[in-house]
Amino acid sequence: MSDNNTTPQIKYDVFVSFRGKDIRQDFLSHLVEAFDMKRIYAFVDNKLEKGEKIWKSLVEAIEGSLISLIIFSQGYASSHWCLEELEKIHECKEKYGQIIIPVFYHLEPTHVRYQSSDAFEKAFAKHGKKYESKVQQWRDILKKSADLSGIESSNFK
Repeated sequence: MSDNNTTPQIKYDVFVSFRGKDIRQDFLSHLVEAFDMKRIYAFVDNKLEKGEKIWKSLVEAIEGSLISLIIFSQGYASSHWCLEELEKIHECKEKYGQIIIPVFYHLEPTHVRYQSSDAFEKAFAKHGKKYESKVQQWRDILKKSADLSGIESSNFK
């Protein structure tokens, strides 16, 4: 699917990209419940079938979604999986016109744009050792994401 410009078959309304440790037990559970109530079919990684290849399944879910909701949290950049998803999400925006909605959960867009918090700095110091060739790409895609109009959790109760 990703090798050509043919629009993928849509399977999900929303793909949710998030760092599980940060939001799975609170914010995400409420979000999924709200999606269910509104009959919004969302892909969250708990929909992965046991025995499936994780990355292949994530790519198919990203490509097969109308919207990608990226929930940026303090630990988001510490996950290379999240950063890889983010790259794929932006590729789908460019190729297929997918809508991207960033959510800034307990941080400001500037923290993501400039990776200025301690958590982002530590994450990139760690990634620099193992994924040196990818770090600048990931920094650029975070900045690009933070430049999109999004939702700041601090503006809501």
